[in-house]
Amino acid sequence: MAQINENFLKIPATYLFSEIAKRITQHKEANPTAPIIRMGIGDVSLPLPDASVDAMIKAADEQRNAETFRGYGPEQGYAFLREAIVINDFTSKGINIEEDEIFVSDGAKSDTGNIGDIFDVNNRVAITDPSYPVYVDTNAMAGRAGEPSVTGEWTNLVYLSCNADNNFVPALPTEKVDLVYLCYPNNPTGTTLTKEQLAVWVEYAKANKVILLFDAAYESFITEENVPHSIYEIEGAKEVAIEFRSFSKTAGFTGTRCGYTVVPKQLMGYTKSGEPVALNKLWNRRQCTKFNGTSYIVQRAAEATYSPEGKLQVQALINFYTENAKIIREGLLKAGYTIFGGVNAPYVWAKAPVGMGSWEYFDYLLKEKNIVTTPGAGFGASGEGYVRFSAFGSRENTIEAMKRLEK
Repeated sequence: MAQINENFLKIPATYLFSEIAKRITQHKEANPTAPIIRMGIGDVSLPLPDASVDAMIKAADEQRNAETFRGYGPEQGYAFLREAIVINDFTSKGINIEEDEIFVSDGAKSDTGNIGDIFDVNNRVAITDPSYPVYVDTNAMAGRAGEPSVTGEWTNLVYLSCNADNNFVPALPTEKVDLVYLCYPNNPTGTTLTKEQLAVWVEYAKANKVILLFDAAYESFITEENVPHSIYEIEGAKEVAIEFRSFSKTAGFTGTRCGYTVVPKQLMGYTKSGEPVALNKLWNRRQCTKFNGTSYIVQRAAEATYSPEGKLQVQALINFYTENAKIIREGLLKAGYTIFGGVNAPYVWAKAPVGMGSWEYFDYLLKEKNIVTTPGAGFGASGEGYVRFSAFGSRENTIEAMKRLEK
């Protein structure tokens, strides 16, 4: 008898965005001509940069000839991309990261979920609440989250509430934890931590032998000076933090799929007997066993984002979505909403009207305004009473959605 991993049975049957898709489908079936504007899921609407498309075409053409054909590539990523990442994302900002600390992948979603493979199932995990659902669900799949309670929270997870009362700044855990997920600029709230606030977390991690899992997928949207683009801007962070990056939102690679993870060589985990082990070696071993590497063609496309023309084209995409976020912020404020985020991130976190829950307000906006948002409750208990607006739509739809809300 083949036994299953019963941890999968504990997880809610529907993923947040699958439930949203189902409700949209039901609404469209009942209202075939409804002019729906999608401001929910964080998929982009603008095409890839020309530099990336040209690079893919050239790389694909190389596959025709034996002299330039590429088969299996290095599981860690091709040297040309890892070098470009080091120079442009770190060295240019005064951060010392080496090429063999970079691991190219098919995206931050995969890596933030798969990183649990190198950690013992008995580690205690803390997450900010609300947070990206992948952090919770993948730890639940591994058996690290315990049991789901009647409120939807998991018995072995430590929840660090982020709300208007604490200005969305998570407090340090008051109980022992081993791993902490931090995402800044934050998904879903669009809020950030300053360098001083993030330094508190680094010092805490160093003092308690805690590993920080830092999701920096939205760092390119930062506009304010004192907001760090990388946790490695903080002194000592290389001793306690793994960082995840993505080309999805910066360069539109949501369908092309490329990202990378930074695992510094001085970062240590520990055996049960307390012996230090380099996590870089463990992650390398995991990738070499379970991953054949991101395709050569895609990596050439990612490399092209660092070319002079690529940088200009990527910045144009970021500027477009940043302007959308500004339009959403201003439109919601004009309509009387209480909002957060949207300055250093492509998401605006809006409080639902008094007396309405997240899903209730989601349904209202869908059925009455034909606007799709994301219910805050889908990101955790502290997200109840909020909805998330995404700035990744077209300019026309963004403006139209705000007009509908003003009415």
